[in-house]
Amino acid sequence: MLGMLVCLLAAHALFAQTGVITYESRVNLHRNIPADRQEMKAMVPEFRVTKLQLFYNDEESLYKTVIEDEEEQFSSGGGAVRMTMRIPKTEMYTNSSTTAILSFQEFMGKKYLIQDSVKVSPWKFGTETKEIMGYTCHMAYFSREEEVPMMRMQSTTQGSATTSTSSTPPAPEKRTIEITAWYTDQIRPSLGPDRYNTLPGTVLAIDINNGERILVARNIEKRELKKGELYIPDSGTKVTQEEYRKIMQEQMEKMRANGGMFIRN
Repeated sequence: MLGMLVCLLAAHALFAQTGVITYESRVNLHRNIPADRQEMKAMVPEFRVTKLQLFYNDEESLYKTVIEDEEEQFSSGGGAVRMTMRIPKTEMYTNSSTTAILSFQEFMGKKYLIQDSVKVSPWKFGTETKEIMGYTCHMAYFSREEEVPMMRMQSTTQGSATTSTSSTPPAPEKRTIEITAWYTDQIRPSLGPDRYNTLPGTVLAIDINNGERILVARNIEKRELKKGELYIPDSGTKVTQEEYRKIMQEQMEKMRANGGMFIRN
């Protein structure tokens, strides 16, 4: 793994360009609704689609959410129940020459600045290729075990106060996550959305668990960056990645204890 990371860093000497890639994230919300809460399907759309952008130069990148509507509201067929999902502001700055990652994240009304470093995933390489936005892409894949993160859904009944479900959702569990990436060697090495940035190219598409979540590039602009487009996040309480995971887990346990409703995201 160390040798692969060294090779990726050395490859940057061959590239000197800037630009921005716009991705579409498509999450299947129905797929991971708990078995005992299938009625939720009538209250939320099957897919949640968001836009994200990746600004980059020859060694830095900033991956951030494009906030178009801060909250999405959906009604059940009868219009009696309204579901509200807030789109959190997220920013992830990566410096490939120092392997530093600095992320801004909103969670439960608080702002965090998360310090971490690039970690090379155990990628395996396939032989398949496909074209995305005019770029020839190669396949890579790996799997990992992880605790399932959850997304809270708030339900309100029209004309009354917010109510919470009385059933207790299942405790967090570990499951196997299958990741397939499609990357091109025609833009820049070790570049991609989120933490998928340790391949010998630029990741233009990610498929998690065969359609559970799909990220795909919808626009690619090779251009000079404007002032303020690529920056290092500097607001929020500073924590490590491990500390942030513990904060999330503690808050989720409190919400479960209060009868909160969660859906895997």
